[in-house]
Amino acid sequence: MASKTTPAGINKNLLILHFTVFIWGFTSILGQLISISAVPLVWYRVLIAMVSLFLYFKVNKTDFKVSGNTLLKLVLTGGLVGGHWILFFASIKVATVPVTLVCLSSITLFTAIFEPLINKTRISKLEIVAGLLIISGIILIFKFETQYTKGIILGLASAVCASLFSIINSRLVKHSAAPVIAFYEMGGALFWASIYLIFTHGFNRSMLLKNSDIGYLLLLGTACTSLAYVAGVAVMRELSAFRVALITNLEPVYGILMAFLFFGDMNKMTIGFWIGAVIILSTIFLFPVAKTRISKRTAR
Repeated sequence: MASKTTPAGINKNLLILHFTVFIWGFTSILGQLISISAVPLVWYRVLIAMVSLFLYFKVNKTDFKVSGNTLLKLVLTGGLVGGHWILFFASIKVATVPVTLVCLSSITLFTAIFEPLINKTRISKLEIVAGLLIISGIILIFKFETQYTKGIILGLASAVCASLFSIINSRLVKHSAAPVIAFYEMGGALFWASIYLIFTHGFNRSMLLKNSDIGYLLLLGTACTSLAYVAGVAVMRELSAFRVALITNLEPVYGILMAFLFFGDMNKMTIGFWIGAVIILSTIFLFPVAKTRISKRTAR
């Protein structure tokens, strides 16, 4: 059963979500630092996350059994999760961290469209306007950053997957505990990634890790995946998928700043990129203000 929504509960979950998004912002840095390609990287990531969650269940003697129907849903959703991360890291490998993260901001538009369709509710005009502004920013980036076209397409595809599994999880978390959802979705991601690697003969020397990769992957799989993913799913008990997507779009802010500190990636970007990024990030920050004012006017 879903818990009753309270202002205190919402504020607590917003704080947890902001902290989680900050951690997610660091994943792009780790993706750049890890030497292996996107699919093996995600395979190791979800394996480590799944093992850490399994140990958590055993230490806390938590029952994590689910019905066959629920298991099927979680494994299929795990395919979207794995797809999102593979596309995300592939985009980083062929573009830059800032380009990938700004493309990921289109989650807001995709969620504004998909959430009402999946939940059979009315589409919010304000959410669509916000989404269109974000798309205009992405178009600007496309125009000026043509050398990163492949990375931009991969980043947008990653955003579609993220939007879909976020909406699905906002429904699943009403009936299952967040750690249980995370465990089986990590298992689903591992399963589908393994199938892909088997059919493409990917289990080869390309899976070998450098010494530095091991530490980065352990950090990515535990703090940035199992811990952050559980927190990100848990807040959906009281926050809508669109609101989560909107706050998740702060990830580019954190990620771009960290990319500058670690790699100096900001120096590679054109003025067109920054105009597009400003449009996108301004929309993210101004949307809650506009929504609050419209709600007050409607209430009068």
